[in-house]
Amino acid sequence: MQAMIFAAGLGTRLQPLTNTKPKALVEVCGKTLLQHSIEMLIKNGITNIIVNIHHFADMMKNYIANLNYNVEIQISDESNLLLDTGGGLKNAIRLFNQNEPIMITNVDILTNISLQKMLQHHITSKADATLAVRKRNSSRYLLFNNNLELKGWQNTKTGEVLYTAEKSAFSQFAFSGIHIISPNIFDKFPNEDVFPIIPHYLNLAATHKIIGYQHQDDYWFDAGSVEKIAEAEKFLINVK
Repeated sequence: MQAMIFAAGLGTRLQPLTNTKPKALVEVCGKTLLQHSIEMLIKNGITNIIVNIHHFADMMKNYIANLNYNVEIQISDESNLLLDTGGGLKNAIRLFNQNEPIMITNVDILTNISLQKMLQHHITSKADATLAVRKRNSSRYLLFNNNLELKGWQNTKTGEVLYTAEKSAFSQFAFSGIHIISPNIFDKFPNEDVFPIIPHYLNLAATHKIIGYQHQDDYWFDAGSVEKIAEAEKFLINVK
């Protein structure tokens, strides 16, 4: 099984920690966020991992070269241009096995979600993409019908709403930064090099099966800010 870790971001919410290192190398409970992500993937049977890099790219290359995990870890280099999530995935296509799904996670996500169960749900549902979601407070929500099929997006701060189907009473879920994509929709990527993945999923949802996978009972942290890291550390210390 293969996976990609989105680790190229600038980590602006983690400043000043990211003034001297990339977000992926910020530590939580004595391990870097990249280590947490890699170990989560290995625990769930992933044997081929792609990591995209941009911010402090040379530092990331050196760090990854010295990792000692019994899996293949390849780099998708965005040193010259940060490609956003969709563009980053598109840029890494050449590194993937085109015959099996790809697990994707943001490097700043800390969770005990069962990726194996999520993958099985993706396969049995015959989905083109499966997005891990949960009920939590957020300013941005994905909108799903009763079958957890993606039907829209909502920003509660700006009031902006986008529907991919006839307006209805859809349920709000927050995206957890973990998703699975089937290679059969690689050829549906837009022509541009830089683009975010969520709007692309919304565009695809009108003609493809983009579904949610609810994981409400798992612990989950977005460790993308100094405050959230402190919260995650306090929790993880107590569960060990």
